[in-house]
Amino acid sequence: MEPTKQNFNIDLVYVIVKDGIGSKVVQVAKKNGVSGATVLMGKGSVNNRLLRLFSISDTRKEIVLMLSHQDNTNYLLERLNKSFDFRKPNHGIAFTTPISGVYGKSDSKLDNTHAKEGGDKTMYQNIVIIVDKGKAEDVIDAAVMAGSKGGTIINARGSGIHETSKLFSMNIEPEKEMVMILSEESRTDAIIASIRKEMKIDEPGNGVIFVQEVGQTYGIYE
Repeated sequence: MEPTKQNFNIDLVYVIVKDGIGSKVVQVAKKNGVSGATVLMGKGSVNNRLLRLFSISDTRKEIVLMLSHQDNTNYLLERLNKSFDFRKPNHGIAFTTPISGVYGKSDSKLDNTHAKEGGDKTMYQNIVIIVDKGKAEDVIDAAVMAGSKGGTIINARGSGIHETSKLFSMNIEPEKEMVMILSEESRTDAIIASIRKEMKIDEPGNGVIFVQEVGQTYGIYE
């Protein structure tokens, strides 16, 4: 049986908020055209090594991932911003990246009945870096060297050809960390170059980097 694919233009909406707020974000989203969401745990990191040394800079975060029909995304972001006031510092951020299609989501109820203008379209990109556990802070440091203001770290697991070890003849999937860094487009190349150099990304098994275009943002400041 062929996997279900929905061939309409949709956005992947990211909302990054303090621990405990993610479920409230989902509740608001479901009232405004979103059928479901995934909430991931992570932590935020700022570009101050001294604060990090005393574990002051790291705060637990929840990353909410949602699919939204592009006709409804503006309205959804407006409603989320009204509920959580992303304009205020430390209230969270929201941004979107375009998705060309979805497989397996046959019960989609994406609502396109509300199409309103809102949220400035900005020249940002989402840099995603996946490295071995314990190296995420080094990624942040490398990014900061090139002008980044910090990022969000998410725990993960790897199962690539360079990432499986054996214990008692059993395959073990090593823990990974995923770093998300929102970057002005003009700084993206420099940030990536710094991470590639410092983390030796081009050597097998040292990590992977990919970049997503960002459509709209709330709560991001220069």
